[in-house]
Amino acid sequence: MPGVGRELTEPQKIACAARILDAQGYALDVAGHITVVRDDADDGSMWCTPYGLWWGELTASDILVIDTDGEVIQGRWDVTPAVFIHTELHRARPDAKTVIHNHPHYGSLLSTLHRLPEVTEQQACMFDGDMALFDTYTGGVDDAQGGRHLADAVGKATAVILANHGVLIAGETTEQATYRASNFERVCRLNYEALATGHSPVPVPPAQRPTLKAAINSHHMTVRYFWDGAVRRLLHDAPDVLD
Repeated sequence: MPGVGRELTEPQKIACAARILDAQGYALDVAGHITVVRDDADDGSMWCTPYGLWWGELTASDILVIDTDGEVIQGRWDVTPAVFIHTELHRARPDAKTVIHNHPHYGSLLSTLHRLPEVTEQQACMFDGDMALFDTYTGGVDDAQGGRHLADAVGKATAVILANHGVLIAGETTEQATYRASNFERVCRLNYEALATGHSPVPVPPAQRPTLKAAINSHHMTVRYFWDGAVRRLLHDAPDVLD
């Protein structure tokens, strides 16, 4: 595979992730945020997208550094008031190095139904046993207590429907979390469109799911193929994302 053609810094990856998802219609104006725990620091600090800019206009230089309490320690923009969704999930989940939240259309549609998608096609096997429904709308998560409540409720899930709100995705890397976010919105759309036919979709047999789940979550195969191709396409059209 040709790869991306260059090494990307973490802020560059985050800006690319935001633009890739925005191009898929995933982002709702200034809503949504991406955080990544910094590997180059031992204080738990995080890279974070800024509040007030649309994902489709972000560049690497816009990405903030925040501390474990959500305070900006580096960067020229403000942080989202809902940063506690991220700080407390990262605190509770060492595996969740990257957390993505936004209000994509089909995930948000299922959130109005308080419904998780079913595993009815092979791509959905990526989330088999790893989905959660946070089924109480609590308004904005604007303090640490609310963030802890959310983190406790979702447990180890990698894809979460937030009732009457949106979607939360966790991943081990920015690349994996971006692929999960993109794929989960597709899964939600297929579920909705299947329900709209008036017929009952047929689930993937449980015995077939583990192999597919491992393959689709693989950093060295499916995740890499998605990420490299999406970034190549982005850099061809918008190389300024790396600035």
